[in-house]
Amino acid sequence: MTGGDVTASAVETAFAGALSKSQLAYDYLRDRIALHELSPGYRLVLQSIADELAMSVVPVREAIRRLEAEGLVTYERNVGARVAMVDEHGYVDAMQALGVVEGAATGLSARAISAADLQRATEVNDHLRAVLDHFDPHAFTALNRQFHSVLFESCPNKLLLDMVHRGWAQLSGLRDSTFAFVPGRARDSVAEHAHILDLISGGADPLEVEIAARNHRWATMQAFLDARADRADRVDSADRADSAVARPTPLRETP
Repeated sequence: MTGGDVTASAVETAFAGALSKSQLAYDYLRDRIALHELSPGYRLVLQSIADELAMSVVPVREAIRRLEAEGLVTYERNVGARVAMVDEHGYVDAMQALGVVEGAATGLSARAISAADLQRATEVNDHLRAVLDHFDPHAFTALNRQFHSVLFESCPNKLLLDMVHRGWAQLSGLRDSTFAFVPGRARDSVAEHAHILDLISGGADPLEVEIAARNHRWATMQAFLDARADRADRVDSADRADSAVARPTPLRETP
């Protein structure tokens, strides 16, 4: 082996090591964000994360750049990197768009879904129903994606299918947040799954399947917005009550 080959090999080895550490840091941070161990707004200090993972800040910085590109992390000058906040307007736009494209993909898939696929989707939905009593938003979200994947992956329109995949990826950082924020929505979601399965197994018109799938996605969006508005009202009411208690009672003048 020549000196040049040795140098090239050393560079490749070092580069592969850097890549693996960057992937390790990425997986570590992404999992903690998904599990809400790092909540929206949490400041990501590079050196602290690097110390936790026993690596330099370079692969951590690369991991954070990837997360920023996925919308899971934001970067502000003089502040640094933070876990992205839930953007209500962005969430609504993404959910509305996903409802349209996923609904269409599910409708187009309806006639192509095999009996085996229907059985698989039914089993996943039964599993979803089983975890309701000991609810884990992260586990529910993973199973939920499995369920819907069975229903839309047979879509013959590959462009539409790609749009569905991109929609799910865009919402990946918020899906856990939805079911954690509105845990009661999970039970309704399972019931709506069963209705969609009944439509497909019964040979319903693809348009009817499409509408049911779209409305299912939009119902999750609306439940999130309703819960968020309700919590905002309760916080506002509590703030007003605290202000009233803190306000000093005016002194009466002695006659």
